[in-house]
Amino acid sequence: MNDELYDIIIGLEVHVQLKTDSKMFCSCRNKFGAEPNTLTCPICLGMPGVLPVINKKAFDYAIKAALALNCQIADVTKFDRKNYFYPDLPKNYQISQYDIPFSSNGHLDIHLTTNNQQLTAKRVGITRVHLEEDSGKLLHPEEINYSLVDLNRAGVPLLEIVSEPEINSPEEAYRYLGALKEIMQYLEVSDCDMEKGFLRCDANLSIRPKGAKELGTKTEIKNLNSFRFVKDALIYEAKRQMELIQKGERIIQETRLWNDEKEITMPMRSKEEAHDYRYFPEPDLMPVVIDNKWVEEIKGTMPELPEAKRKRLISQFGLLEMEANTLTNDKAVVNYFEECTKFYSNCRSISKFIITRVFKLLYDEAITIQDFTLKVPPHNLVELIIAVDNKIIVSTMADKILYLMYKTGKTCSEIIKEQDLTQVSDEKSIEPIVREVINNNAKIVADYKGGKEAALQALIGHVMKQSKGKSNPQIVRQILVNLLK
Repeated sequence: MNDELYDIIIGLEVHVQLKTDSKMFCSCRNKFGAEPNTLTCPICLGMPGVLPVINKKAFDYAIKAALALNCQIADVTKFDRKNYFYPDLPKNYQISQYDIPFSSNGHLDIHLTTNNQQLTAKRVGITRVHLEEDSGKLLHPEEINYSLVDLNRAGVPLLEIVSEPEINSPEEAYRYLGALKEIMQYLEVSDCDMEKGFLRCDANLSIRPKGAKELGTKTEIKNLNSFRFVKDALIYEAKRQMELIQKGERIIQETRLWNDEKEITMPMRSKEEAHDYRYFPEPDLMPVVIDNKWVEEIKGTMPELPEAKRKRLISQFGLLEMEANTLTNDKAVVNYFEECTKFYSNCRSISKFIITRVFKLLYDEAITIQDFTLKVPPHNLVELIIAVDNKIIVSTMADKILYLMYKTGKTCSEIIKEQDLTQVSDEKSIEPIVREVINNNAKIVADYKGGKEAALQALIGHVMKQSKGKSNPQIVRQILVNLLK
């Protein structure tokens, strides 16, 4: 991709499904995974003569999200009808917001890694955040040659977050989405599960010669259901547009789909403009007045946001920036860490243990931190960390004990006792094992005496294996060096 000659301009439109109990304009349940068309009513089915009613909880969540994105909240807002015809839109229009969204002019700071691995911040403007209802979902079973419509999702509350065209690389887009998802999860307004469609992204991309001011012709990319697909699609689309310009060909303003199997974008339709949707005010809903009291009430429910938490972890617990960033990527993980610090003052040791050993277990077992916490509550994990730090057990045994703690729900001390894993530090007990290893490994001993330092580590490994991992490795090393002189 020849990005030395061109600037890449990206704007993202992110739809976040709010996790309210009911839909945006009716009392139907907002639930994923129900049998098709079982969570519907005359309102979300678009029957004649029905009247929508605004979901107050959805509006509360929307204001909370907009405040977290540093947006200005409007004094008055209204809903509009966005008219288009599609099989999964039973009313033939979507209730959305057009010219008077409830919030605008915000920003989101993202962190980027430079070539020398230093973190640098970039501020991306948020054009607007507005509320709307979701459409239904088309299903395409392989065994039949026609599509089916599931309207369970029709009417579910959506938050649309539109960025300024200030994202300048696929990597920046990836970081922006990660930061946005993090904030929504911290606010607990959405689960942001992309596989379930709770967070969906459309990306607009154009290119222009370096230093030019005028924006190029943009294309919109849809069907992006993972952060990796967003990044891959933007890389491909930027390269495609650059190659077209270099061939002297024209870029067409259109909507394209990402095909993850072929790893290409494909034409879908010509890009719609606002006038194509024939927006007009929703006649069945009154304008909404958002007074200061309402906004202040929402502010009172705001949690500590990721960026503020990162800074506090560094100042309060002495964590490195990398550690703070890693822990705060998941709200449940950082909450678990902070619970652990109530039982042990060595916060760096807790942080390292979670990032290395606990994360490895979560990955190996394909579980969440919530699953892990049910079996290994914070005070039990701290007991294990203290046992390692105080050399009650050999560090190399920690993974085994952690695994057994998760599988059995037993404490560290119970497993150490049952498995007889207490570290041996008595030189008189260790020396006979060391002498036996020296006698049985003449070649390795000769290599060590010949100047190969790695041979010493091999001998330590043999001693540890012989002692079933219980010998103190520092004392083993000391005895070996003394005997081999």
